[in-house]
Amino acid sequence: MKKELKYLPLLVLTALIWGVAFVAQSVGNEYVGPFTFNAVRSVLGGAVLLPLIPLLDRLSKNEKAAVTPKDKKNLWLGGALCGVLLGIASGLQQWALEYASVGKVGFITALYIVIVPVLGIFFRRRPGVQVWVAVAIALGGLYLLCWNGGGAALGPGEMLLLACSALFSLHILVIDHFSPLVDGVKLSCIQFFVAGLVCAVPSLLFEQPTLSGVLGAWGPILYAGVLSCGVAYTLQVVAQKHVEPTLASLTLSVESVFSVLAGWLLLHQTLTGREIAGCVLMFCAIVLAQLPSRKKAART
Repeated sequence: MKKELKYLPLLVLTALIWGVAFVAQSVGNEYVGPFTFNAVRSVLGGAVLLPLIPLLDRLSKNEKAAVTPKDKKNLWLGGALCGVLLGIASGLQQWALEYASVGKVGFITALYIVIVPVLGIFFRRRPGVQVWVAVAIALGGLYLLCWNGGGAALGPGEMLLLACSALFSLHILVIDHFSPLVDGVKLSCIQFFVAGLVCAVPSLLFEQPTLSGVLGAWGPILYAGVLSCGVAYTLQVVAQKHVEPTLASLTLSVESVFSVLAGWLLLHQTLTGREIAGCVLMFCAIVLAQLPSRKKAART
């Protein structure tokens, strides 16, 4: 437990970086289109990880087994699938920031933590009662967060975010399948470059990106690419080797809270009392969905 506590601050820092990244993404939309921003950001994130690959290999004390053709196939297949899902999901999230506040984007995106165990049904992993309770609480929170008193509770921003959250859920399941089979940093590096390519297609087709626009957004792009992608991912990889998965997930879920605080402090975005109540309910659902069930606790 002492060792876990030693590495928990790294996960808190990761959550903080990711939470503040929503502000960088929001500001970036003022200079370039959402897919242009993510294309440059993703390629930059992959480039940051490239020099880390040989460095982490040298720092690794355990001797690695010889890489087989099957390992290479899994690495490239996993990286490609993760990259496609990440590219589309992050593109939709960036697009949604044109309609919704930073805090709202952070909380609705975090619904993937609730969706993942529900999707386990298709993989013969039946979710427990507490997961369904978490889903009900999350839906209540989503209603409070999104309903503005009009006819429709879900606007274009919320619809984009729900699709984004569903895609992030699939992204996690794909990572869950491939990460035990391949090197995690290499997988992430490939996925960032693929995600950049995926975002570049709609960027070139619909947004007409310019060099002046990219240079104008250099600060947000650097933060999102270097810190959010490169640094935060590396911190997560290092810390999660020493922290129990449930505790790690609970710590990282604080990202949604940091997004609200960052939007308030840096962009002066505020939430109404109803929206704050929705955030509280959604955060409770996120935490509940990650807690070990009684059956699992009894087995351990």
